[in-house]
Amino acid sequence: MLFYTVMKPLVQVALRVFFRRLEVRHRERLQGAGPLLIASNHPNTLMDPLVAAINRRQPIAFLAKSTFFQNPILRAIMESGNSIPIYRRQDLDTGAETLTPAQLEAQNEKAFGRCYDYFDRGGTIMIFPEGTSVSERRLRPLKTGAARIALGAEARRNFQLGLRILPLGINYFDPQRFRSDVFINLAEPICVADYAAQYRENPEAAAEALTEEIRTRLEAHLVITVSDEEDELITQVERTFGQHLIQDDEETLYDNFLLSRTLLKAGRYFEQHEPARLLEVRQRLHAYLQQLQQLGLTDDALAARGPSSHRGRRAAVAAGRLLLGLPVYVYGLISSYLPYIIPSWVARRATSEVEFVAPIMLTVGMLSFTGFYLGQTALVHHFTQDWRWTLLYFLSLPVSGFYALGYAGTLHERRRRLRALRLFDSQRPTMEALLRQRATLLRLLREAREAYLARR
Repeated sequence: MLFYTVMKPLVQVALRVFFRRLEVRHRERLQGAGPLLIASNHPNTLMDPLVAAINRRQPIAFLAKSTFFQNPILRAIMESGNSIPIYRRQDLDTGAETLTPAQLEAQNEKAFGRCYDYFDRGGTIMIFPEGTSVSERRLRPLKTGAARIALGAEARRNFQLGLRILPLGINYFDPQRFRSDVFINLAEPICVADYAAQYRENPEAAAEALTEEIRTRLEAHLVITVSDEEDELITQVERTFGQHLIQDDEETLYDNFLLSRTLLKAGRYFEQHEPARLLEVRQRLHAYLQQLQQLGLTDDALAARGPSSHRGRRAAVAAGRLLLGLPVYVYGLISSYLPYIIPSWVARRATSEVEFVAPIMLTVGMLSFTGFYLGQTALVHHFTQDWRWTLLYFLSLPVSGFYALGYAGTLHERRRRLRALRLFDSQRPTMEALLRQRATLLRLLREAREAYLARR
């Protein structure tokens, strides 16, 4: 528990840096009093419990597969981080777990007992009923373990415990990329005592019914695709034209979530009723993105930015800002480049499984930035022997590092736009044809949206 208490504020800072936006809908549901069982989807391994833990004031205990506890060092970290091992039958089949079936059953009985005791004290536990983590926008079949633990805890107290299950949907918009977005969508909690009569009559049927209710509520709070082809199309539309399809002036992650679900429903509707329309959009979008890639452009760089008479003034203002900020950018780049680049370098070499890329980057980033910043600060103090200069330098490191990150993004965007302008001069017919492709795609998407909404 001490490790959890010490690490939580550090992880909060790290996640706020790692993600560009982290939005929670119905946050008050996550702050309710215990006992509480949080049941979540599991698309991004160790990132999933972290994004939940930093958003709940009360400590959370986590149910984790027993194989994480086999290494003594990892076992110490997991136990200090408030984790309880669960022994899975599938690990017996793969040889990852060496217990006999009887021993596995006995160990799980102990784990269930620890959960019951934790709930008796008003605690919060998080479980991932899918039983595995895969980086896809899917919800795999749920195991009944979450329901059996909840019903067992309530039955031990004659269904007077007051335990609730909170389905928590985690939606990542680009889970392996630094400075991406994550949207946490909380469902209405389930009162476990509502299943008391069914449990007394048939415990297994009650567990199945409760598991089905968890699944239903999770599905309503997630973006779920059924195939790689469907996911690719929806992702391409979201990232290329999403801002043109959202009606609100201020775009939120909830807006993006609703857009994704609407695109999925519309795609399935047209696949059934107007497959030719869907095929045309898919083919034109593929050709457009391929052409952008060949020219080294993005849709944002190609998009019109207002009247041409204002472009010179806007370019001059942007260039002036970049010039004024250049010294701070160089300072931030020198002091933060190595700790910034090391996490992705390590992650690429440490794993080929995409589910582990983000957790490795986060962990290594916490170590690299802490180590480099403290080391540089120690050097400054060694040469200045003045705590005021040392403190000022230390405070300047994260500020200049963040500024350098934003500056680099702005600089990259300006270079893309300048490239687009140069291509208009050197390859005008190609660029005009590309603009026509873009306009046609936007028209097709808007017409499809109107047709889909009008069907009602």
